[in-house]
Amino acid sequence: MKLIVTLDRDETGMIVAECPAIPGCISQGRTEDEAMANIREAIGACVESRAANGMPLTVATREVEVTV
Repeated sequence: MKLIVTLDRDETGMIVAECPAIPGCISQGRTEDEAMANIREAIGACVESRAANGMPLTVATREVEVTV
């Protein structure tokens, strides 16, 4: 399974990783590598939990273009 994740540095300097296709699936790390390893683990746990509860594994995500 391939999923998009976002990486963003918070006000404390931690890298916050989130998987938009799985609501609430978020993790963090001191480095991008650590954040990516942690979000992989979080995704596995979230997918397992959603499956156990009869929920779809992911939700639909779309890309939109906006003028800024």
